[in-house]
Amino acid sequence: MINYPIKFKPILQEKIWGGNKLRDILNKETDKENVGESWEISGVKDFISEVHNGSEAGKSLKELIAEYQADLVGEKIYGQFGEDFPLLIKFIDAKTDLSVQLHPNDELAKQRHNSFGKTEMWYVMQADKGSELNIGFKKNTDKKEYLDHLENGKILDLLNFEEVERGDSVFINTGKVHAIGGGVLLAEIQQTSDITYRIYDWDRVDAEGNSRELHTALAIDAIDFEKKDDYKLEYDQKENESSEIASCEYFTTNYFPVNGKLDKDYTKLDCFVIYMCVDGVAKISIDGNSEIIKRGETLLIPAKTAEVNIEAENAELLEVYIK
Repeated sequence: MINYPIKFKPILQEKIWGGNKLRDILNKETDKENVGESWEISGVKDFISEVHNGSEAGKSLKELIAEYQADLVGEKIYGQFGEDFPLLIKFIDAKTDLSVQLHPNDELAKQRHNSFGKTEMWYVMQADKGSELNIGFKKNTDKKEYLDHLENGKILDLLNFEEVERGDSVFINTGKVHAIGGGVLLAEIQQTSDITYRIYDWDRVDAEGNSRELHTALAIDAIDFEKKDDYKLEYDQKENESSEIASCEYFTTNYFPVNGKLDKDYTKLDCFVIYMCVDGVAKISIDGNSEIIKRGETLLIPAKTAEVNIEAENAELLEVYIK
């Protein structure tokens, strides 16, 4: 049985749009200046997380699942996904705007890429004044109007932009065009998938003068052209209580502010639990085995765990699991 809070080594990803907030604000160890993503828990091929702490240090996430199976991830999750971990957990720093993009649904991703689709959500940890997210279209459109705007360099005229601040959270369904704007630092919870269709990249080029590939043809059949106000997430902020931010078939994410000492009972939950610390510091204990989690750090709680003891002073956690 595995019975301690598991911390993984962050997998840092350099990006053309990345900055230094992951280093300067979240204390990720790097000397790079353009780190855009920290993959906290990943089962993506070629980017499998490695345990950083405790008796299992050095083992990969895939090795852990193979060894502990349902004790680690839960009976239902292991039955459905086997040794594949179903979620990809990240922190993202956008120094400049990410490309405008979208993700295919499960059916299309399976057909084209033998992959899961990519439903995701964001929780804004910090945002420079005036920073925005692109989420969907500002009006209903169709393929013809969309392609006309794209080909004539007017795609931005169709897009909906929302100014954001710390604590804002949004849900991104498959097919919805979206982009993280420059100046935003956020936590991302998503299905395990790295399939992205890039439709616009601000006409930028890399150091060699090359543009990044666009996926215009692939995206056409995957885009949701309808304007939908289904992305804004509202949630309670009651101290020492888990308040649901988002819940879907792929994941549930709760906002969980902790001040003092408390115990969490997971006896009835047949799933792992992930804690992402978005502010403060907390001490997480299982059967006397403790781990400190600070802002910008992530822990995996094994599914077999019945009770977690938490001690903190004004810490803010995201609590993630699959119902």
